[in-house]
Amino acid sequence: MRFLTAFVTSWIVLATGAFAQAGRPSEGALGFQRAVTPVMEQTTSFHNLLVIIITVITLFVLALLIWVIIRYRASANPTPSTTSHNTLLEVLWTAVPVLILVVIAVPSFRLLYAQDVIPDGVREVNGEVIAAPSFTIKATGYQWYWGYEYADLGIGEYFSSMVPDEEIDTAAGQLRLLSVDYPLVVPVGATVRMQVTAADVIHNWAMPSFGIKMDAIPGRLNETWFRADEEGTYYGQCSELCGLRHAFMPIEVRVVSQAEFDAWAAAAAEDPDAANALLAQFETDRRETRLAAR
Repeated sequence: MRFLTAFVTSWIVLATGAFAQAGRPSEGALGFQRAVTPVMEQTTSFHNLLVIIITVITLFVLALLIWVIIRYRASANPTPSTTSHNTLLEVLWTAVPVLILVVIAVPSFRLLYAQDVIPDGVREVNGEVIAAPSFTIKATGYQWYWGYEYADLGIGEYFSSMVPDEEIDTAAGQLRLLSVDYPLVVPVGATVRMQVTAADVIHNWAMPSFGIKMDAIPGRLNETWFRADEEGTYYGQCSELCGLRHAFMPIEVRVVSQAEFDAWAAAAAEDPDAANALLAQFETDRRETRLAAR
């Protein structure tokens, strides 16, 4: 009974993404991190469909195995059948898998299209028309940190490195192995074009809550997009083995209000340190507001 309960619970968690929070991994969680972009919502829906299909197939095959083991055991079937062909069965076990693959292919191609084609303000993603990108961010992977540049906004490249263990400020909400000194900052609800490349070896810019996992390849510019629909801090990591400190190359994205982003961008164009201090002040103000509301 305990095993059955654990199995059912695990299936529900995997199918729904329950217990998974947005922005960061959580201890003991199963499933994806909670989606905060249209592409990740579509990815989660596709994943849930596959879990259901796979579960049905697995249970059907298990039932067939049990039936064959019991029905055709030696004691119950002393004279085995010599049948070698059954046209109906052969048609069914060919046609049914093909139909299943077609059912899987349709949402799969829709998801690939949503990920690969930059929105233009006309086409739909997950049933919603997505605005054209407001600006472009170029992310460059280095051994072992990230460089970010907002050319459209006049913000030159600045570098984002992991905060060392001895400098982690838990009171400020920093997380070991995930927090960085200079995070990527974007406004909530804005469509952002993301260009990804590398300066030395292959890296990968991966942000689970956004549904992004894009290779950063030297000499090549890969392109993707996202639209974060919830304010907050989101974490990812380099997901391509890139050398000695591959495990210490996190990604931190701050999604803020449009007003806060405008203030940050104006400061960042002049002085990244001043912009970072302004971002910290925004976080402090939010924490104080939450505490005052309790």
